[in-house]
Amino acid sequence: MQQKKYKGVVVPAVTPLTSPTANRLSLDAEAVERMFANFREHQVMPFILGTTGEAASLPQSIKQDYLKVAARVKRSGDVLYAGISSNIMEESVLFAQQSFDAGVDVVVATLPNYYPLTPDQMKTYFERLADRVGGPLMIYNIPPTVHMSIPLEVVEVLSHHPNIVGLKDSERNEERLQAALQLSANRADFVYFAGWAAQSAASLLKGGDGIIPSTGNVAPGLYSELYKAALGGNETKANALQKTSDVLGNIYQGGKTLGESLWALKVLMKKEGLCDTYMMPPLHPLSSEEEQKVLTAWEAVVSTGATK
Repeated sequence: MQQKKYKGVVVPAVTPLTSPTANRLSLDAEAVERMFANFREHQVMPFILGTTGEAASLPQSIKQDYLKVAARVKRSGDVLYAGISSNIMEESVLFAQQSFDAGVDVVVATLPNYYPLTPDQMKTYFERLADRVGGPLMIYNIPPTVHMSIPLEVVEVLSHHPNIVGLKDSERNEERLQAALQLSANRADFVYFAGWAAQSAASLLKGGDGIIPSTGNVAPGLYSELYKAALGGNETKANALQKTSDVLGNIYQGGKTLGESLWALKVLMKKEGLCDTYMMPPLHPLSSEEEQKVLTAWEAVVSTGATK
C-alpha cells in the first residue's frame, strides 16, 4: 500500500439537527462535538456535507454553521473533508474557498445532477472546478444520486490536474473497482477511496488507500481495526470485520431507500448518545414500529460486542 497524504478511514458524517423552532431546523453544534470526539478517539477522519450528511437538502446557513463548528473542533493531526457539490459552479467554488479559509483540508464534489452530461462535459466541468477552488479536490462518483457514472478514462485524465487528489467511488461495480485501483496504484499524487461499504476490506487488501463507510458514524472503531488489519496484510481479520460491517449496515439499510436509511442511521446514533433523529425535508422519520425494529436488531448485535 502506497504511503500517501490522504488515506485511512474517512466517515461521511451525518448532519445532526435540533428540534424545529418556528418550523425551522438548525445545526446541533453540541452533537457535532460529540461525533468528532468519537471519530478522534478511534482515529478516523470526518467528511461533512456529503450524501450521508443530507447536503443536497441543507440550506446554506446550516452548511456554513457546520463548516464553522467542524473547523473549530478540528485538532492537530485531523484531516477534514467537506462536500461542495452544487448544480451551480459559482456556489461550489465559493463554498470551496470558504472551506479552505476555515481549515478544511480537502473538498469533495460530485457532478451537477440535472442535465445528462457527456464524458467531455464531465471532464471540462471538473477541470474548471479544480482550476478555481484553490486547493485539493476529490472527485466523488455516486450514480445512485447523480444518475451518471464518471468514466474511468475521464478520471484518469483528471487525475493529473495538480489540484485533483483522488477519487471517492460509490459505484457498485466490481470490474470498475479493480480498474480504479490500478489507476491509483504507484501514484503518490492520487488516491482511491472506496465508498462501497461491502467492498471495504477487498479494496484495501488490493491496494486501495482508504474507505468512506457511513456505518462509521456509529461504529468507527470497527473500521479503524479493519483498516489496520488490511494495512498489515491480515486478510482473515479484515474479512471477518467486513462480515460484521455487512451485518451492521443491513440493520439500517436493509429494505430501505437511501433517504430512509439515513433516518435509521440517526436512530442508532441517538441510541449511542451522539445526536437526535431530526431530518431535513424532504426526508422524514418512519413509524415508531420501524424505529423499534431497527433498535432491537442493533441491540442484538451490540450485545455480542461486535460494534467495539
